[in-house]
Amino acid sequence: MYIGEIAKRTGASPKAIRLYENIGLLTHVRREGSYRVYNAEDVEFVKLIKQAQQLGISLSELQQLVVSRNTLDWYAVMELLDHKQRKVNAEIEALKEMNKQISMYRTEIEECLKNT
Repeated sequence: MYIGEIAKRTGASPKAIRLYENIGLLTHVRREGSYRVYNAEDVEFVKLIKQAQQLGISLSELQQLVVSRNTLDWYAVMELLDHKQRKVNAEIEALKEMNKQISMYRTEIEECLKNT
């Protein structure tokens, strides 16, 4: 399939797909003349790239995980996901603390307003 079809199937723009190829995420894409020709594995890999991005994984982080065409180092993926999860959990705790402080300040302000 050509780039327009893979774009339609994955939701990635043709420009993004070309970028994935240029930075080495999509490797050894077959060509017919000046056209790139993608297969079903490429579709699944582009979907995987998009899912990773939604989880906050950058393209440069993904580049480091590619071991061959449409294949990642899954042990390294697990380590990266563990790191991301720890970071998210720390952010959740920080947001909980911020929420607690906001509630405390609101209570103090409400008390001050009642006394005026």
